[in-house]
Amino acid sequence: MEGVTMATKKKDALDQLIDKFVADDPGRRALLDEEIVNVEAAQLVYDLRKRAGLSQRELAKKVGTTASVICRMEQADYESSLPMLRRIAGALNRRLELRAVPVRPRTTRRSQRPVRHAERRATGHRGRL
Repeated sequence: MEGVTMATKKKDALDQLIDKFVADDPGRRALLDEEIVNVEAAQLVYDLRKRAGLSQRELAKKVGTTASVICRMEQADYESSLPMLRRIAGALNRRLELRAVPVRPRTTRRSQRPVRHAERRATGHRGRL
């Protein structure tokens, strides 16, 4: 149970930092929302590739790009990712689906969720919170 308490404390502290950074500034909210989408896209690429049992190089070959592009996609460090996401999904016999969802209240993080691949890479964290 102690691990859950630590995760909650970390989550609360991170949410407080996000609230302090974003506050009611629409420009900062837009930046945060964009980065959240980038991280989710990175996680999608990573999950699809792992589920298909492919290396970055193997996926790149199927897509017709380089392994460095796949690596940058998985690190949320790639501009114009929508066309590339379509290519990756198509190479893995998938269809990309987009949807618009209602804006969440001020907190943008899900409580008690596992640390995602892109977050682990960014923070050096290897396990779950």
